[in-house]
Amino acid sequence: MPSKRFSFGMHIVCPVLIVLTVFPMLWAVQASFRTPHDIFEPKPWAVSPTMANYHVATTDFPIVRLLTNTLLMAAAVTARQLVLAILAGYALVAFRFRAQRLVEGLIAISILIPQQSLIVSAYIMTARLGWVDTYIGLTLPLIAACGFAVLLLRRQVAAIPPSLFEAARMDGARNWEVLVRVVIPVVRPMIAAVTIVVFISNWNEYLWPLLITTEQTHSTIQVGLQLFQTQEGSQYGPMMAAATLATLPVLIVYLVNQRRVTAAVMRAGVR
Repeated sequence: MPSKRFSFGMHIVCPVLIVLTVFPMLWAVQASFRTPHDIFEPKPWAVSPTMANYHVATTDFPIVRLLTNTLLMAAAVTARQLVLAILAGYALVAFRFRAQRLVEGLIAISILIPQQSLIVSAYIMTARLGWVDTYIGLTLPLIAACGFAVLLLRRQVAAIPPSLFEAARMDGARNWEVLVRVVIPVVRPMIAAVTIVVFISNWNEYLWPLLITTEQTHSTIQVGLQLFQTQEGSQYGPMMAAATLATLPVLIVYLVNQRRVTAAVMRAGVR
């Protein structure tokens, strides 16, 4: 009886959570088709839909440049974080050393430390290196925030049967060959899931690009949306249109890796 009540309760709570999660996004999308006089109307849809907001967002606003910068930043940071996470996750399982638990504990602690508390020191070091308003300064300091990916991939590597490692080594495989031929193919679904999580996290990064970039040539879309807030007032319609266009790359990344993410979650649940 308790399990049935719990299942019934979850069937009620889950749709409510879905509505609460999706509603702001749907509201922003429909607001992008509203006229300036219709933007604050309480109606759930645009009375007189217009594409003028998208015209302003794509012509009077450097959205292509900002989206390109954001895509380059998110892709570069994600790729480097994944490389470090895969190597670290494999090393923590394949190699045994005295300070292993200490290292794993420090990685876990790094997740608990707010990144905002370290941003002043990171900015000072980046400025002294002359990387302000450069792609290196925009991407390199963000690579350090890979503790979450390391722990997830370390757990997946640890779940691989030891017999696979032993069989590979008996065939004369070296450590890097075991990593490439055994570990990566087995944990590929989890790598796809981690890729999406890390990519979205870096795509939505706001504070660091705001501090490290001073010109639009290296700025990101999240920082660039401030251009719609002027002294004459805020252009909410074009802002919602630009924000809607900014979600498309993230949506594409998720749709491409959707099956692998589902497989990774199901495998993790079975284990």
